[in-house]
Amino acid sequence: MNIFIAILILGLIIFIHELGHFLLAKINGITVTEFSLGMGPRLASFVKNGTRYSLKILPIGGSCMMLGEDEEVEDEGAFHKKGVWARFSVIFAGAFFNFLLAFALAVVVIGAVGVDYPDVVRVEEGSALYEAGIREGDRIKSIDGKRIHFGKEIDMYFFFNPVTAEPIDITYVRDGKSYKATVNPKLLPAFYKLGIQYSTETEEAKILGLEIGFPFYEAGIVPGDVITKINGTPIATGQDMADYFKANPPTAEEIEVTYRHNDTEKTVRIKPRLVDDQYDIGEFYNLYREKVSPLEAVKYSFYEVKFNINYTLSSILYLLAGKADLKQISGPVGIVSAVEDIVEQTESEGAGIVFLNLANFATLLSANLGVINLLPFPALDGGRLVFLLIEAIRRKPIPKEKEAMVHFIGLALLMILMVVVLYNDIQKLFN
Repeated sequence: MNIFIAILILGLIIFIHELGHFLLAKINGITVTEFSLGMGPRLASFVKNGTRYSLKILPIGGSCMMLGEDEEVEDEGAFHKKGVWARFSVIFAGAFFNFLLAFALAVVVIGAVGVDYPDVVRVEEGSALYEAGIREGDRIKSIDGKRIHFGKEIDMYFFFNPVTAEPIDITYVRDGKSYKATVNPKLLPAFYKLGIQYSTETEEAKILGLEIGFPFYEAGIVPGDVITKINGTPIATGQDMADYFKANPPTAEEIEVTYRHNDTEKTVRIKPRLVDDQYDIGEFYNLYREKVSPLEAVKYSFYEVKFNINYTLSSILYLLAGKADLKQISGPVGIVSAVEDIVEQTESEGAGIVFLNLANFATLLSANLGVINLLPFPALDGGRLVFLLIEAIRRKPIPKEKEAMVHFIGLALLMILMVVVLYNDIQKLFN
C-alpha cells in the first residue's frame, strides 16, 4: 500500500512537471510527438491530434517529446524552429509547474493546520539572547540579514550556519515595533556530543540528521531510524529522548542505544565525543503551528515554497562542501521508506492527518524536483537553459552535435549518480 502511495505522489509530481512542458509547447505551436508517464515499454497508449499519450511500465520518470528537439527537422512545428525565448519558456515551464504544485499543496496544509510563527517561547537568564535584550513573546524577523517567516526556518538557518564566536545580528518585532540586537554567542564548557538532530514534535524519537564524524554517524545509524531505548530506558517519543539526555548528559562513558531501522531492531554501543569549542546562544524559538486566516494561508504558502527551495539549495551546497556524504541521499526507494514512516506515525490520528502529512512531504518533493531540474548541469532542464541563454547572447545556437555531446556526458554522470543512490537505498533497507 505504501509503495502505491509513493508511486501516486511521484506520479503526480512528474505529471505536473511534464504538463508544464506540454502546455507551453502547445501555446508556442510546437508539435509534441509523445507525452508519457513512466519509462520503458508502453503499457497503454493512444494518439490524439498528432500526439501519442502513453503509460509506461516503470513507474518513475516521464517525458514530453517534441518534434525537432534533438535534430534538425524542416517543419514549422519543430522545437528548433521557434524563437529562443519561446523555447526557453517551454523548458523552464516544467520546474515552474512544480513550484505551482508545491504552492497549491502548501495552501491545503497551511490552511488546515496553520503556521509555525518564529516566536520566542523561552529565553534563559544569562544566555546570549537574554543579554542581547530578546524576551519571550518577541517575533524573529531576520537573522544576519536572512528573512525569517517560520520557526523551522530558524532551525534550518542554524543547521547550515552553526553558531560560532562571531556576533549574530537578529531583528525582532515587539508590540508592533522592530528592534535590532547583536547576540554574542557564549563558549560552552567542554562537553560530550553525540552529533544528532531529532524532533521533539514527532511521536517517535526519529533521527532527522547526523553530523559526519560524530558517534551516532560512526555507529551506522541513519536519518529515519527511530531510537527505542537508551541504556535500557524505554524511549517512546522525541521528548522522552530530550528528557533522558537532560537528566543524563553524555559523558566519557559508552551508552547503549537500541534503535529501529525499518522493521529491524538493533543495539549498538556509542562513545560520546568530547567537544571543547562549541558556542551557544540559548534555545528560544517556536515550532508549533497555529491556525491562520485564508488570506494568511495563501501568503505563507509563498513563503513555504521559498523555504523548500532554500532548503534544497542549502542541502546541495552542504553536500558539495563535504559536510554530508552520498550515503545521506535518498532516491525512489528512500521515498517509499519515508512514506511508510509518515503513514505509520500518523495513521492513529486519522486519514485526514495522514493526508496532510503526505501533502506536506509532497510539497518538499515537488519544490525539490523543480530546483534539481533548474541546476545548470548538462542533461537537466537547467543545462538546456544555459545553452539557450548562450544562444540569446551570441545570437546563434551552439552546433547541435556539440550540445548533444555535452548532454550525453551529463546524462552518463547522472545515471552513475542514480546507481549510487539506488545502492545506498538498498543498503539502508538491509543494514
